[in-house]
Amino acid sequence: MTGRRGRAGRSGSQTSAGDLLELVRSGRAVTRGALQQATGLSRATVGQRLDRLFRAGWLREGAGGPVDSPLGGRPSITLEFDDSHAVVLAADLETRHARAAVLTLTGELLAEHSGTLAIQDGPEAVLGELGHWFAELLEKAGHRAQEVCGIGLAVPGPVDSATGRVVQPPIMPGWDGYDIRGRLARAFTEHTGAPAVPVLVDNDANLMAYGEQRTAFPDCSAFVLVKVSTGIGAGVVVDGSIYRGVDGGAGDIGHIRVGAKALCRCGSYGCLAAVASGGAVARRLVEAGVPAASGSDVRDLLAAGHPEAAALAREAGRTVGDVLATVVTLLNPGVLMIAGDLAGTPFLTGVRELLYQRALPRSTAHLEVVTSRLGERAGLIGAGALVVEHLYAPERVEERLLALGV
Repeated sequence: MTGRRGRAGRSGSQTSAGDLLELVRSGRAVTRGALQQATGLSRATVGQRLDRLFRAGWLREGAGGPVDSPLGGRPSITLEFDDSHAVVLAADLETRHARAAVLTLTGELLAEHSGTLAIQDGPEAVLGELGHWFAELLEKAGHRAQEVCGIGLAVPGPVDSATGRVVQPPIMPGWDGYDIRGRLARAFTEHTGAPAVPVLVDNDANLMAYGEQRTAFPDCSAFVLVKVSTGIGAGVVVDGSIYRGVDGGAGDIGHIRVGAKALCRCGSYGCLAAVASGGAVARRLVEAGVPAASGSDVRDLLAAGHPEAAALAREAGRTVGDVLATVVTLLNPGVLMIAGDLAGTPFLTGVRELLYQRALPRSTAHLEVVTSRLGERAGLIGAGALVVEHLYAPERVEERLLALGV
């Protein structure tokens, strides 16, 4: 999980220890000499600021790099972000299941757990149970709770990133406006005995997109992920950052009207999610005499090659593809990724049929339409990355160094 957008170029004393750390993490400057060149700081000032990062345990020296001078001399010592000084906790909530994990600061999963956790049971119970999962996972990973620097949580609803609260979520009864950050921080403390840590919350599609883009498509400047499971949502990453809109509502394409008469969970008729989500396909299968209670059941049927499920998934894909033609025309992404329960060949075929038929060739000339690379772990990877980028942003690094007394 390396930072990608730097602040190098801020001159002189304005370039902080946090800016130097970001240059090292991004790989843009990994020797003392390169840091001097990138920032314009003197050798002594660079040394003083690096010393603070070494004392905090956030930097380490790596192997010697190539000799910069044609006259020879000693090789430059490279600098590396030391990801061993802390760990991150992450969880990804779905309607009936959840996943949780302990991750390194560079995104490696150290321990993972998945299980039944019904979001309809409400935030008090669900977040309390996550605290219990976290305690067990830390023990499994061999890490102390005091090593945790933050927690990231993905939820299936729109999130106001300023408050971490979900806003009128159609499939999260009892969660609207709830203090998720506070409750999860308390649950962590209750089950581990460790002090509370920062908690960051975001929409699941946003975090899946963030994880996938950073892992598999780091050079893609406009990336769109569409999750099709119980509902339908999209995550958008532009220039390495999640695009959320003014209050977290960006990407909520499941509630675009498509002209059908089906009643959506939001209370409106004709929403895309009401006719083309995993839940909608499951209902149509039941009507055809095929048992299917949810999108995960549809996924299992598709994996088994069930013909009726495949036909309905392809039809759903065509409906979603019609909407995505507008999305692609508006955002002009380099990658459009399909993820979630329906993200298989039948659905993807349907998406491509309508997308390429309806969108202008100019909008799709350089577009890759792909399926998930990280699978069910995408939300966890994205949630962990969100925490790391928040805690190691230059301005926050300075605050945390002062708090550590270095």
